[in-house]
This record gives sequence, structure tokens and C-alpha cells, in this order.
Amino acid sequence: MIVKRNFSPLKVWNYIKGPVILSIVWSFVIWLIANKISAEKFSINFSVIGILGTALAIFIAFRNNSAYSRWWEARTAWSSILASCRTFARLIITFTDSHSHQTNYVKERSESFKQEMIHKIIAWANALRLELRKQDDWQSIQSYLTEEEKVQLKTKQNKSNFIKMLLAQRIYKAMADGTLGGFDSFQLEGQLLALANAQSTSERIKHTPLPKQYDYFTRMFVLLFIFLLPLGLINFFNQHTETSLLLIPFSVLISAVFVIMERTGAANENPFENLVTDVPLTSICNKIERDLLEMLGSEKLPPKLETENGYLF
Repeated sequence: MIVKRNFSPLKVWNYIKGPVILSIVWSFVIWLIANKISAEKFSINFSVIGILGTALAIFIAFRNNSAYSRWWEARTAWSSILASCRTFARLIITFTDSHSHQTNYVKERSESFKQEMIHKIIAWANALRLELRKQDDWQSIQSYLTEEEKVQLKTKQNKSNFIKMLLAQRIYKAMADGTLGGFDSFQLEGQLLALANAQSTSERIKHTPLPKQYDYFTRMFVLLFIFLLPLGLINFFNQHTETSLLLIPFSVLISAVFVIMERTGAANENPFENLVTDVPLTSICNKIERDLLEMLGSEKLPPKLETENGYLF
């Protein structure tokens, strides 16, 4: 996620260089034609460009709004994950400690249960992050699972879903041995359901791209605009010889504005691609890990993830 106010011109250039270079070359070609042959033979009425530009601006705005809605829905889903993980950990700790007066209460068993469950929920959040970004750093969650679970995890296709099943199984095992009791499992299941819903939302966004016709036609219309714009500006700048060369920078400038708007929407379209424009999953998982370990009473917390050069990952 980009958190700095000012962008590097070089990074912006990397996003837009293809269409802008095309605009530079094509504007130069039209300027040469206008000066060597005849401007009137190739010029078109600028009102045509104005209508096309207005329609293109509306089309780009619709596409960008749709792309931002996807990004914001993804961020909302992970805010829900952060809140549900905290709530789940709080319920695990308070429910387990509330049974300390029971005759079958075993302190070591209860403390082990709390640690195991909180470690598993940390592993789940990080597993979902790795799956969404198609990363393979599974070593990062190994310390939060047992040896048997590590072996089982290697064979699973949806690893985050498997860890969630381990959580559910451990809850009912704790109900059976007296670590939990009463209606504890109902409230814990409610939080697992909230996590499952947020996971499904994230997976839907990941695996259901914005309809490709929006992307394709937006790019085609921008290229068409780049092609027609200098033809509409020929007569305006060729009225005086000394201003004819201004056709090139003005064509490039106007084209670049539309290209940047189009690229902005494309950058926000997929929020789980491990790019600087992503939802900051690593930062959220780091916050989950730090908060939950602190709730468990651990004094050794992972370092807080800070912004890097204006980016939060």
C-alpha cells in the first residue's frame, strides 16, 4: 500500500512508458506530415476529439470506481480478519481461565490449549496471506504448528482452510476434556464463521477478476484517443509556423493524463498481487501476530513492520 504523498517520477514512468512513447512518436510523425505535405489533408475537427475524450473519461471513471471498490472490499475483509482474530484470542483466554474453579481444571493443560489455539490462528492468517499472494514461504508459520500438523499441511491444497479445521477440532477436544465448557464452543464457532466469510470474500476477489472487457476496451479507447488527438490539434498549432512544434508536447501531455488515469485503475484492480499498490497483508498479519502474542503474555514479540520508502507491504 502506498502511504507517501509524492511519487517517484521514474516509478510513474515505468507504469505509463509504453503508451506515452507511442504518443511521442506518433505526434512527431503527424508534425512532420503536417509540415512536409499538408496539414489540411490529415486534420480532423477537434469536436470529434472532445466527444471521444469525454466518453473515454466517463469509461475510465467507471472502471476506476469498480477497481477501487474491489480494493476497498479486500481491505474491509482483512480489517474483519484482524478484529475476529483478536476476538477469538480474547474468548479463548477468558473462557479457559473462567473454568479455573472447576474440579477438573488442569492449569498446564489450559495454558497449553491457549498457546496452541493462538498460535494456530496466527498460522491461519499468514497461510491465507501466502495463498492469496501465491507465495511459498511456508517456513514462516512452521513454528506455530506441531510436527504432525506440519507433515499434514504439506499435502493440503487449501492450507488455510485445513488450519481452520484444526482449530475447530481442537475446540471440541477441549470441550470433551473440560478445558472449555457450557456454551463456549458456540461463541468460538461464531468467530470461526466470521473468519471463513472473510476468507471467502478474499478468495472471490482473488479468483474473480474485473470483467476483462472493461480492461480491454479501456486500453483500446486510450490508444484510439492517442492516435486521433494530434490529428485534431494540427490546425490549431499550424496556424503559425513558430508554434507548430507545440503539437508534440501538448499531444503527449493530454494523452499522458488519460494513460495515467487508466493505469491507476489497473493498478488497484488486483489487491493481492504482492505489489506496492496491494492491501498491506504482511503488515496486517504482523499486527495480528504481535497483538495475539501480547494477549498470551509473551514478552518476545516480532518487530513491528514499518513503512519502507513510503510503502507498506
